[in-house]
Amino acid sequence: MAETPQVVLTIAGFDPSSGAGVTADIKTIAAHGCYGVACITAMTVQSTAGVRRVEAVDPGLITETLNELAADIPIAAVHIGMLGTAKVVRAVAEFLAQRQGKSKLPNIVLDPILRSSSGAELLDAPGTKLLIERLIPLATVLTPNVDEAAVLTGLKVTNLDEMRTAAARLHEMGSPAVVITGGHLDKAIDLLSFTTKHGVEQEVFKAERQRSNSTHGTGCAFATAMACHLALDRGLAEAALLAKTYVTAAIAAGHPLGRGTGPVHHLYRMNQQRRAASSGSES
Repeated sequence: MAETPQVVLTIAGFDPSSGAGVTADIKTIAAHGCYGVACITAMTVQSTAGVRRVEAVDPGLITETLNELAADIPIAAVHIGMLGTAKVVRAVAEFLAQRQGKSKLPNIVLDPILRSSSGAELLDAPGTKLLIERLIPLATVLTPNVDEAAVLTGLKVTNLDEMRTAAARLHEMGSPAVVITGGHLDKAIDLLSFTTKHGVEQEVFKAERQRSNSTHGTGCAFATAMACHLALDRGLAEAALLAKTYVTAAIAAGHPLGRGTGPVHHLYRMNQQRRAASSGSES
């Protein structure tokens, strides 16, 4: 009998272009050998050209969906992406809070999606405030990009030193571990900062910037990949490094789809496997 894969729950919006959101998360989860289940928080009208409309899902439906999944399937990690409104943030926070203690859901990765790369608001101001107050303390690791870290902390975040200062502030706000991603900076630098009984430890991950227009969904892919690696019992530093490596390769393998910013290639490893199989059959 085949070994049962680890289950990763993604709580996020629906992107019809599948570059981000739950469909992209499911692809990322599958690429890491895990099994994905999902709760949709919002429907969107969008393409590679940008987000046109956002319609939040009824919070009661979200609560029912999450409770049904948690009662039925053992969940090894949770990825939280776009939430849209304060009501949805509250529903997700209450779901997680109710599972504190013995039945606490492990490995909660919170990707605080506030705006789309095209500038559309993806979480209202009351929702951002509630995310800070209720969700950040419940998360195992927080994965903001530099712009999101700046909004959450009220600090300027444009270089590594400012990333370190923002990480310290996020720890004060209740986050035990933070990865601030710097893909928007001149040099692609990510900072992992986490608290231990001895204080705060930090690691810096650097990579060459990918000159590609296939970058839609990088934040979702990174956070979801981290959730997968944590579900597979890897430590924070290893999970962050492997997630960064995955996203870098997914960008490099991306296809020029659409008339805007194309998606990363979440399932690029399948192409590698097919090429390897084809090469083996020809030898």
